[in-house]
Amino acid sequence: MADHRRHPPAAAVTGRAGPLAALSLFTVLPVPRRDTAPGPRVVLWMPPVGAVLGVLGALPALLVWHGPGHGSPLLAAALLEAAVALLTRGLHLDGLADLADGLGSRRPPEQARAIMRRSDIGPFGVLALLLVLLVRVTALAAVLSSAGPAAGFAAVLTALVTGRIAVVAAAGEPASPGSSFGALVAGGTGRAARLAWLCAGPPLGAAGRLLTGGGPAGAGWTAAAVCGALAVAAVLRRHAVRRLGGVSGDIFGALVETATTVVLVVLAGEHAWR
Repeated sequence: MADHRRHPPAAAVTGRAGPLAALSLFTVLPVPRRDTAPGPRVVLWMPPVGAVLGVLGALPALLVWHGPGHGSPLLAAALLEAAVALLTRGLHLDGLADLADGLGSRRPPEQARAIMRRSDIGPFGVLALLLVLLVRVTALAAVLSSAGPAAGFAAVLTALVTGRIAVVAAAGEPASPGSSFGALVAGGTGRAARLAWLCAGPPLGAAGRLLTGGGPAGAGWTAAAVCGALAVAAVLRRHAVRRLGGVSGDIFGALVETATTVVLVVLAGEHAWR
């Protein structure tokens, strides 16, 4: 997704938009090479990819949690974050760091975009990564210690899916100048498809919470967490588009990480107040 991992322009014409293309583009999972070139509507499959990442990423965390003495919730949360980062090649974290450097520079749009295309990470990017990962690991550990592994698993799935719904919502924005991935997906999804995912997010999160024994109050809190995360992502998206002239792979990655973090923080806050 990050702009330095570019795809040929022909993909916008001949590419596919199915689950295999999404898994091939957004994860390291081995998929058949046939029909995996990304097409303009590939972002519509990002939320299901988030669910897959949640299931696979939770495996090492659950092994630690179910060890002798139930292990450490903090270690389980850290292992889950590490697993998801490995499964995605740190793609979205890279986008978060690049966007933080670009916006933090307070340079004109063209110069800010040039900063984001650099291969190194500046001080704003390092700070953004440290804060997001620290907050997210701590929040997930709080959920695990307060509500147990089932609620923690539901929280992870909700957070990872919500982060990718934020990208679907942003796919209707114009592409940032020079962004190959932004040009690939900008305008490639219809308004109805974007609204469908936005409307489905809160009920899906609430249903997952009910299935793990959260009750009506927990389901309502989870739906509110999804809505809040998508609202925060929308504010970030509008600011980034205004500053940079459109969306890019880095902006999409930052939206994933931001919305994911907000969901986990809100859910951790629920268990702190109840």
